[in-house]
Amino acid sequence: MNATQLLEHFDRLAEAPNAVPRLRRFILDLAVRGKLVAQDAGDELAGELLKRIQAERFRALNMPVKRDTLLGAEPESTDIQLPVGWVWSKLGNLCTKTGSGSTPAGGKDAYVSSGVPFLRSQNVYDDGLRLEGVAFISDATQKRMSSTTVKAGDLLLNITGGSIGRCAIVPDSFVIGNINQHVAIIRLALLESGRFLHSVICSDYFQKHIFGNQTGAGREGLPKNRMDEIPIPVAPLAEQHRIVAKVDELMALCDQLEAAQQERERRRDRLAAASLQRLNQPALDATPEAQREHARFHLQHLPRLSTRPEHIKAMRQTILNLAVRGLLIVRDGTDEPAKVLLKEIQTGKSQLLRLGAIPKEKTAAGRPSLTFPLPELWQVVRLGDVCNLVTSGSRGWAEFYAESGPKFLRAQNIRFGRLRLDEIACVNPPAKSEGARTQVQQGDLLIVITGAGVTNPALLDQDLGEAYVSQHVALVRPSNVALSRWLLLCLMAGPSGRDELVERAYGAGKPGLNLDNIRSLNTPIPPLAEQHRIVAKVDELMALCDQLETQLTTTQTDNRRLLEAVLEAALLPA
Repeated sequence: MNATQLLEHFDRLAEAPNAVPRLRRFILDLAVRGKLVAQDAGDELAGELLKRIQAERFRALNMPVKRDTLLGAEPESTDIQLPVGWVWSKLGNLCTKTGSGSTPAGGKDAYVSSGVPFLRSQNVYDDGLRLEGVAFISDATQKRMSSTTVKAGDLLLNITGGSIGRCAIVPDSFVIGNINQHVAIIRLALLESGRFLHSVICSDYFQKHIFGNQTGAGREGLPKNRMDEIPIPVAPLAEQHRIVAKVDELMALCDQLEAAQQERERRRDRLAAASLQRLNQPALDATPEAQREHARFHLQHLPRLSTRPEHIKAMRQTILNLAVRGLLIVRDGTDEPAKVLLKEIQTGKSQLLRLGAIPKEKTAAGRPSLTFPLPELWQVVRLGDVCNLVTSGSRGWAEFYAESGPKFLRAQNIRFGRLRLDEIACVNPPAKSEGARTQVQQGDLLIVITGAGVTNPALLDQDLGEAYVSQHVALVRPSNVALSRWLLLCLMAGPSGRDELVERAYGAGKPGLNLDNIRSLNTPIPPLAEQHRIVAKVDELMALCDQLETQLTTTQTDNRRLLEAVLEAALLPA
């Protein structure tokens, strides 16, 4: 595919990720290589144009004209093969002035509420000057800084900092102004070439020269002597005008494509958000059967509704929310009611308490309740009612760290819904230490109770042998290990515990949870058989989300590679 064919299929290629910014750069690449418009044999050759530029430059500088000063400036190495009629020059040889501004005497104290605009790097953008919030200096200060005065038609180039490389053309409407030391003036001998040179400066070709010629310890500045030496491809003047017109046309098309893409994504986002909101916040008169049917329809069409990674993330949370409300699967009326399971748990806890095998914990005040209707055969309890132990790690573990030995689970090992054991610490505690009460076992739930990851839950679903938790982690041991997977869902889903955890953790002051915050969580308990079916369905749907996420990533990668390959092919010599 050559450049002409590529431009014909412009709108199709715009579907690739970040395609429009890449296409903008590609347009400028074609421009500086002479591949954007057809050459006209009747155009005055660029060599003749340079002679006129030379004469005007020396006239403006009040210097005698030197013949052939601008010729033979081809760079030592370049991947650009200029078309017939084009020539190379250097930036400094095309200008009557280049160089940076300066700081006014007195620094910021020299600024006034109104007066002469004092342009800084934050005012300079590729699409023009942005004067909102511009600083001002007095007329007297401006006169003292007359060497940094800006004129209409000047190119302003940011030469330091994070915005280095941005370039703006000073419009004809601009009366007077000055620049600071982070901005350079590029004043052309022939103003008619300004728009063309602006395209060259904004292109990847010139930007690579900027970043390759920075100096200083942080490589954050482009000095004048290096800027003046940057090679510039010069087209015949008539062709420059055609190139600029074509650039304007194609950039306007990019604007349209970008606006269309943004509107399309906004509509997709609204559709996905509306559908998820209906699932998460059903109408008050919606029956459980209607809610379950809507959930089934949404999940059936999940690939169509999820077009970006953030859609998948929201869908994962919705799956959890549906699960804990009993809307993910059809219930079986023959299941043993949850109250039977809870009675067995209470009987077992009473026996362990009499034997002193588990600690006695205070009961939360008030009756447990939920924000959604409780499905048939379900019960609502406090989390502590179905757990034998809710505790946290002890202090003073730092002195027991070791290269090997028992594992030590810290807050950084607990992500939302999963454990990360790739950077696990080890400890070597003394026998009969206080920390022994925080030894974990398979089936325990872990919750971060302080720090950045506060409220993050995870399940210890494997046998780590001897292992302990830190003081920043709560250890929650279900009375029946068969409850562990279900209780993890409850700690991850908003309506069944997570919303309460987040509210309590961030209610006031430094983020953190105490153990009573955890014991008193309102928790729905379905029949045990239904718990297992729900967990299995969640696993199935999360696997589907994984597949969709992989497909989205693969598709985006393939589209990006295709776009880059097509653009690269279009830049090859014919």
